[in-house]
Amino acid sequence: MGQFLPMRLLQFSTSHYCRKARLGLGFKQMTYTVENLTPGLHALKVKPLTGLTTLPVLLPETEGLPQAIADSTRILKFLETYCPEPALLPPEDSLQREIWSLEDWLDESIGVATRFVYYDFRAKAGKHLDPSLSSQVVIQIVRRQYGMTPARVQLAAERLDTALAFLEQRWQPGVWLVGDRFTVADLTAAALLSPLARIPNYRAQYPWLFEQIGRVHQLCGETLPPGLEPSDGAHDPLTA
Repeated sequence: MGQFLPMRLLQFSTSHYCRKARLGLGFKQMTYTVENLTPGLHALKVKPLTGLTTLPVLLPETEGLPQAIADSTRILKFLETYCPEPALLPPEDSLQREIWSLEDWLDESIGVATRFVYYDFRAKAGKHLDPSLSSQVVIQIVRRQYGMTPARVQLAAERLDTALAFLEQRWQPGVWLVGDRFTVADLTAAALLSPLARIPNYRAQYPWLFEQIGRVHQLCGETLPPGLEPSDGAHDPLTA
């Protein structure tokens, strides 16, 4: 991979969508640096580059390549074109369609549901993970920003239960989500469900899930998420 120049990833350091981009970069064995931005202030840097205010954003910083690539899905598609091997997709068109359908469902529904459930936990039973005033203020701001009412959190929890029942049937140790190889679908599931590792009832009820998440992180050379690190302590940075 030495022929590729280093890239730069703009991120919130503990965002599960930014984790998804890092897993892709790691699997492709790309050299990159990260720039951690402050929520809120990040828009001043990101919007002029992409027209959006969301992270992650990948900056290839190489002549002939896009200046900035916003959105974790677009980043994965760019990486698959720019660095085809090792591949994140099988050659079969039918399997690729299935993979991108799963990726979209995980991105637009399950990743959002995870955010709702995680922030609700952090504001209540998980407050002890970081009871500092600054952390709790940010949590409440995000809960208001996304309209995290009790009814919507309950809906998110039910959506997660349905998703995990579905995934349990096809994502056990030794098995990948689509076909017989690791793909974008596995990477996305591991990234977007990773915040659940800090919630005790999910750890107890779905041990297979966290075994799979650890397996994907090892394959991609990425540090395990909070809650799965062997030396993990009580402090848990805020997941954005």
